Order: sequence, then structure tokens, then C-alpha cells
Amino acid sequence: MSLGLNDGIDGAGNAEGEHGAPVWAVFGDLMAGLLGAFVLILVCALGLQLELSQRLDAEVKKRQAEESRRQTLEQALAVPLAEGRVTLQGGRIGISSSLLFDFNSDQLQPEGRRLLQGLAGTLKAYLAARDEVLMVSGFTDDRPVRGGSRQFEDNLELSAQRALTVTRALIEAGVPASSVFAAAFGAEQPVAPNSDAEGRALNRRVEMTPLPRPAAATASPVPSPSALPSTPSPAGR
Repeated sequence: MSLGLNDGIDGAGNAEGEHGAPVWAVFGDLMAGLLGAFVLILVCALGLQLELSQRLDAEVKKRQAEESRRQTLEQALAVPLAEGRVTLQGGRIGISSSLLFDFNSDQLQPEGRRLLQGLAGTLKAYLAARDEVLMVSGFTDDRPVRGGSRQFEDNLELSAQRALTVTRALIEAGVPASSVFAAAFGAEQPVAPNSDAEGRALNRRVEMTPLPRPAAATASPVPSPSALPSTPSPAGR
């Protein structure tokens, strides 16, 4: 009888152990899954934080470079800025069109030519030190062109001719031709409303903007005649 009772107890214990083992296995798997998910979330968070930090560093460096350029330009243009002959905003050097040209004209006035001659040396040194190029942009108000010393097709042509005139004047004054180019915007990108004479006068302007020099394009070498495949002569023709 005792043997049978012990057998029953052993059987119950073994059965209980058999039922308990899967519970601990499932709990272990659950904990392992939770730990894996936590590690994955932590890695993603660290990666996101690193990316944000890199973006912030890049933005800070960009702002510092812009501030350095602004300060350098302000120092270089201290005299004309103090005299009110030029403006400096956002790295763009602005000159009123009335200081450079007569109304609806692309011919430089003597005062405008003297101003550009005075700026040429400063701009040349600045561009060389920073390996940049100068974009000379022409702008007009929104009124149709008419009258003047010559007729222009539209405001875009007038702004283009004025930008070219300023570009040529700077080159004649010593700025390397490879460091300056012209652009035309016509009545686009106004800085003031064209609803009154004061706003239109502000929109008639020429801007000079230093820009990073474009990377030189690598030209494909032209093969010499000896390297070209010879064409067989059409025998019998």
C-alpha cells in the first residue's frame, strides 16, 4: 500500500513539474522579447539623437560662416556703407539704380562709374581671399519700359543690359572676368511694393552677391587623330 501511495505522490509531482516548465519558458521568452525591443528602441533613439546633433552642428557652422562673411563684407565696404551709397543685406550688396543709370537707360552715369571703380579693388581682394565669384543682378520696377536713350523689349532686357554694364565696368576696373557674371530678374523679386514712387525706386536696383565658386567641370579628353579608329576605304566604289 505504501508503495502505491508513493507512486501516486511521485506521479503527481512529476505531473506538476511537467505543467510548470512551459510557464517559465514562456515567461523567459517574453522577457527576452521585451529586452530586445527595449534595445532596439534605445539604438533608434541614439541614432536619431546623433543625426539631430550632426544637423545642429552643420547649421551652426553654416550660420557662423554666414556671419563671418557678413562681417568681412561690412569691414570691406565700411566707407560706402557709411556714406549710404551701397546697402548690405543677407550678403547682397545693393546699389540704387538711380545712382548708376538714368531712367530707362543702361549707360553708366559718371558718379556710378566712380563708385564701381572704388568698389572693384575691395571686391577683387574679397573674392580672391575666399575663392568666390560675384553675381551682378539687375532688377526693375513693374512699369513697362518706355522712352530713354534707347528702347528695350521689356524690363527683363533692361535689367539684363544694366547688369552687363556693371559687370563690364567692374572687369575694366580690375575684377577678373572669371570672378564675375551677370544675371537679370526684371520686375521679379521686388523688395518693396510697386504701389508708390518710393517703393518703385527701391525695386530699381543692382545687387552684387558673392557666391561659392562652382566646381570646375572635368572635360573629356579629345582623342588624337592617331587614336581614332581608321575607316576602311570603300574598295571598288
